[in-house]
Parts: sequence; structure tokens; C-alpha cells
Amino acid sequence: MKVLVAVKRVVDYNVKVRVKPDNSAVELANVKMSMNPFCEIAVEEAVRLKERGIATEIVAVSVGPTQAQEQLRTALALGADRAILVESSEELSSLAVAKLLKAVADKEQPQLVILGKQSIDSDNNQTGQMLAALGGFAQGTFASKVEVEDGKLKVIREIDGGLQTVVLNLPAVVTTDLRLNEPRYASLPNIMKAKKKPLETLTPGALGVSTGSTLKTLKVEAPAARSAGIKVGSVAELVEKLKNEAKVI
Repeated sequence: MKVLVAVKRVVDYNVKVRVKPDNSAVELANVKMSMNPFCEIAVEEAVRLKERGIATEIVAVSVGPTQAQEQLRTALALGADRAILVESSEELSSLAVAKLLKAVADKEQPQLVILGKQSIDSDNNQTGQMLAALGGFAQGTFASKVEVEDGKLKVIREIDGGLQTVVLNLPAVVTTDLRLNEPRYASLPNIMKAKKKPLETLTPGALGVSTGSTLKTLKVEAPAARSAGIKVGSVAELVEKLKNEAKVI
């Protein structure tokens, strides 16, 4: 089974995000960038499938600027066999990314595509579902457990009411939730080996995909600063302030 794993370059989750002075976008200059945490879970799941003898090859793919090679090398160090970068400096919509991933999937013909359920920058939670629809793949989103039985994929999904189990025919798309696994750290020997693994660079044009978007970001604003809390001396005072100052009752 060939597994295609999508990874995204995002601002590191430990970094406090700042907005540019002109409110056009998030400030990315001199900011630490990392692999999206949900994508780390996706890579880990693919590596575990290979360790269990289910996956035969893991191909990591990313859509983004040249610097996204760093995140692909991280995926290679974690256990991916080779990597593909679809290089684009544009601000791409979820649909454009899904179209590019479909083109890569058409080229690679994987039996399983694993993605993080969302990225921590845009939080759209769209790409996996769009990819499944475009490619006509079965899909199991928000996966907390993945098993392969009799040539089919068994996915336990986290839903509002609890857990749902679905059985998917291959090829399929799976998006990973937090409880699926705990990603490993890349060892120094594997980091060194990753430098020698193949990394192919493509362009949207070479894949025959138009990345034009009908969406445009008009303005980006930081959340409004919250005022400090106060202590009250009695329930009566609390009710009075909620009613007359906060105006919530």
C-alpha cells in the first residue's frame, strides 16, 4: 500500500502571532515556522502503518514556498521515503490546495491519503473533504483510530455524540484528530539520512492546475484586548454589575 501524506508549513504553535501594521496579513518575517501539528500526527500514522507491514511506501507532499522543503525534510526524518513539493508563493485557498493534491494523487496513485484535519493558521478544516470529493475517494474524517482489515480501512471517528465507526473501500482519504497518536521525535541519525532522500519539486503549471481563487483577504485584525477582571463583595453586587455594566442579564 502506497500512502500519500500531506504536510503544511505554519507558524510554530509556541509563537505569539502578530498582525502586520497595515492589517494585510499575519507577520511571517523572522518568525519560527514548523510542521502543522495535525500533519505531524498524519506522518506518524503513516509511519506506524509501515512499521506494521501495511504500508510499503510513504510519500510526503507539501504545497507552499521553497522554504517548505524544511517541513518535508522533517517528514523524511520521521520515516517518509520520499517527498514532493508543489512550489507556489501565492496565498492558496483550500480548494486550490485540494486540486493540487488531487493532481499529485493522480500522478502517484496512492491507496491511502492522510491529512491533518485542519491547519492551525487558517483552521478551515476543508482540504481533506474537498480532496475526497474531487478524487471520488471514500473519506474518514476526524480519525481517532485507523485499522486495515481484509483490504478495507476501518476508521473510528470523533463526532459530537461520541464515536462513529466507518469502513472504507480503498483508495481513501483520512484526516487525523488529536487522539489518533502521539508523534515521535526525529533522531539525529534519521535527520542526517533525510538529507539524502529524494525530494521532487513541481509547479501548479506542471500539474495542469489553475490556482486562481475567488476569495480575497480584505483585512486581518488581532483579537480585541480583554479588560482585567474584578472582585465583588457579594452576590447582589455581582448581579448589579452583570445587569448594569456588562449588560448580559
